[in-house]
Formats: sequence, C-alpha cells, structure tokens
Amino acid sequence: MSTITTKDGTQIYYKDWGTGPVVTFSHGWPLNADMWDGQMLFLAQNGFRVVAHDRRGHGRSSQASSGNDMDGYADDLAAVIEVLDLKDATLVGHSTGGGEVARYIGRHGTKRVAKAILVAAVPPIMLKSATNPEGLPMEVFDKLRDGITRDRSQFYKDLAKPFYGANRPGAEVSQGTLDQFWLWSMQAGLKNAYESIKAFSETDFTEDLKKIDVPTLVMHGEDDQIVPVKDSAKKSARLIRGAKEIYYPGAPHGLTATHQDQVNADLLAFLRS
Repeated sequence: MSTITTKDGTQIYYKDWGTGPVVTFSHGWPLNADMWDGQMLFLAQNGFRVVAHDRRGHGRSSQASSGNDMDGYADDLAAVIEVLDLKDATLVGHSTGGGEVARYIGRHGTKRVAKAILVAAVPPIMLKSATNPEGLPMEVFDKLRDGITRDRSQFYKDLAKPFYGANRPGAEVSQGTLDQFWLWSMQAGLKNAYESIKAFSETDFTEDLKKIDVPTLVMHGEDDQIVPVKDSAKKSARLIRGAKEIYYPGAPHGLTATHQDQVNADLLAFLRS
C-alpha cells in the first residue's frame, strides 16, 4: 500500500495513476480518496497524472489523535506533494477538501500549484455568526456530532440521502451509490470524524481565498443540501481574483457521482484551458 509518513508519524495513504500534468484530489467528510475514482480514471485516460490521498483518520490513513484540523490537513497535503515532488499541479478539493486546498495555498503558497478547483467546497466559512449571518447555526453541527457518537452507522445511512439528493422527488440515485457513502464513512475513525466537524464548519478561509493567485474554478450544485451554494461558492468566487464559476441546476452535494459525466467534462475543459 502506498503511503507517506508525516512529521508527526501519521501514515497517509495515496493513489497515483497515469502520467502527464498533475492533478491532486482532496476528498470531503467523512469519505476517502475513492470518492474521486470516477474523475481520476477519466483524467488518467485523458493524459493526466492523478494523485489522491486519504485524509488523516479517514480511509486507509492512520487514525491520528492530533492534527485533525485544517492546518493539519493542509500540511498533510503539502507532505504528499513534497514527497512525490509534484510540480505545476492543479489542486482539486470537494467540500472539506476544498477547505484543505484553500488552507494549503494560504499556508504554503502556489510555488507548486498551477490551478485550483473548488467543488461544492465549504469556504469561506459555514458557521453562522454576527459576521456571517447567512451561515448555518451551531445546532446543525451539534446534530452531526451527536449523530456519529450515538449511532454513526445509521447516521451515515441517513446522511447519504440528502448528500446525493436522493430525498428529492424524482431523484434517480442507485442504492449502490448510497451504500458506498456508508462504506467509505465507516472507515473514518470516530475521533477523527468528530473533530473534523469543527474543522470544516468553524474555520474561516477568507484570507486563504484572497491569497489564491492561480486560475481557479468554483463548481457547485444549486440544490446542495449540505453546503448551501449562496453561503459558500458564491462568496468564495468573489474573494478569489478572476475565479471562473460553474453552477449545476438541481445538483446535490455529491455531484461528482450524480453528475459525473458533466463534472468530468468541465474539469477536463478547465485543465486544458
């Protein structure tokens, strides 16, 4: 199994397919790198080298007791990029992974980065506050914490439905798609998943977004029930200089699966532009 070891001894699993210009992928909570397989296979078949890692505490990476915050996540991404000596990479992040990409650039700059792509990403900040009145109240995130500590298996089965929009009238989401969400989620350590909720909901990425100085694509489903588009992508695009925006009518949070062909085509077009 391919792994790198970080400075604090955490083993980070990664997959590395294909040859050509580099594209890295950072996954959402509480999943792992496998959520990107539909994009990675497509891009590898179209002349790109694709690299995706499991966040610490998720998937096949070790379940570290510490570092379960955005700085830790960003530094783990930096470790993967540096150990593999990736250059001129396009960094792609979904949901929590979008925050990871933003914080990576905020902490490590863009010397190894050619482009960035934020997909249904959590920045600028999810939590409602006096300065972010459109955000989600703390009660939403407390329910997530309560759900995974009481009965995480059933909680993840229930969460899969709004994640992929399967709770919408006329939705065509296979049972297999819902099952894979549960399978990936159950591979995350409880402590890691619990602490990640604070990381993705309370971290303010405003200054990180302002530091992005490479071509950036912001992609988001307009019917995202997990990370509402108006308080995330719309705001992020205004903070990133020259950001390109693509919004998908009716698309859910898990659009990389439900709208795979469309997302893949748009990724490829941006990578080749």
